[in-house]
Amino acid sequence: MIYEIRTYILRPGSVAEFEKRFESSLANRLKYSELAAFWHTDLGPLNQVIHVWLYEDLDQRDEIRARAVQEPDWPPKTSDLVVSMQAEIFIPAPFSPKLGGHQKLGNIYEMRIYKYQAWSIPTVLQRWQEALAGGRLELSPIAACMHSEIGQINVWIHIWPYASHAERDRIRVEARKLETWPPQTREFLVNQENKIMLPASFSPMA
Repeated sequence: MIYEIRTYILRPGSVAEFEKRFESSLANRLKYSELAAFWHTDLGPLNQVIHVWLYEDLDQRDEIRARAVQEPDWPPKTSDLVVSMQAEIFIPAPFSPKLGGHQKLGNIYEMRIYKYQAWSIPTVLQRWQEALAGGRLELSPIAACMHSEIGQINVWIHIWPYASHAERDRIRVEARKLETWPPQTREFLVNQENKIMLPASFSPMA
């Protein structure tokens, strides 16, 4: 299984219109494959929409995308709203929950994006699995964690749902009290970013 994460930077003030047009064209696209999540940014880099598509492999992705563009209303007519687009392929960690499936995990989602040194991802996977099992998941669930396959290399993404900003702050304080958290991967870290995202009304991860 792979995830395609598509990140679009939009003209300021156009997120609501983009989501309206996207939703109006979505039904025919969903005949071909599953939309795992759709968010827009609330804190961090603004005017971004992030949509995540689930595929079995790259061959299935290519086949489905070729069929989907035959639909008269796909892709949505949003080019006048888009400044730039980025598509990346990620592989979920073996211990990651699956995105999608019409889950309601939280009202806000935090996406943390870590860039690691070359060749360090196997060690990162091992240490993250151990750290998650060491008590962090008793405080709150993780929505997904994954590493990049195509696009920027050695990128690790982990996504956390929270009921509110206040709950996020409280849980992060509690997590820092754990001896096993955060995972001991700082020696490999090159860069860190985060985004606070809100789900669109039609997102499976509502």
